[in-house]
Amino acid sequence: MSAGRVRSASGARQRTWIALFRGINVMGNNKLPMKDLATLLRGLKFREVRTYIQSGNAVFASAGSAASLSARISAAVARRFGLRPYVMLFEARELAQAIAKNPFPEGEAEPKSLHLWFLEECPAAARHAGLEAVRAESERFSVYDKVLYLHAPLGIGHSKLAPRAERILGTKGTARNWRTVCTLYAMAKGDA
Repeated sequence: MSAGRVRSASGARQRTWIALFRGINVMGNNKLPMKDLATLLRGLKFREVRTYIQSGNAVFASAGSAASLSARISAAVARRFGLRPYVMLFEARELAQAIAKNPFPEGEAEPKSLHLWFLEECPAAARHAGLEAVRAESERFSVYDKVLYLHAPLGIGHSKLAPRAERILGTKGTARNWRTVCTLYAMAKGDA
């Protein structure tokens, strides 16, 4: 799979998309096996479908906009599995930008300590103070555009900021650790 745009047999411009599902396969709830998700995405006529780990990550090629594809996927999952997950879609270049802007390169050595929240909307700068007020002393964060970066060296399970981040920022999103973000980008480029 090559990142970017290719033409399908019908001549439509296809793009490589990364899909992040929120709230599936969490502590035994909202079960959606990745094998079944891949089958569903292929049934929507998406090409080159691949999934990664059970937290709900997929890479595929398709024509269309992020909003229209997200709505199609969510509706198809609802019909087939009775779930209506929140689905965020990104092009590979958007994920590359998020990776390049990482303000905590020291966190890359322990990829489970570095998380990126992909946010639906860019939070107001005034809301960042709320994050500062709840973070643990060991935690550091930065918000760039629609991405919240959190370096939690003691682990995300001990984070004081993580469970409150979306409420404080006033927007929803979904988080992935550094390893997952980098693996999805490699998959989108065809390197994994």
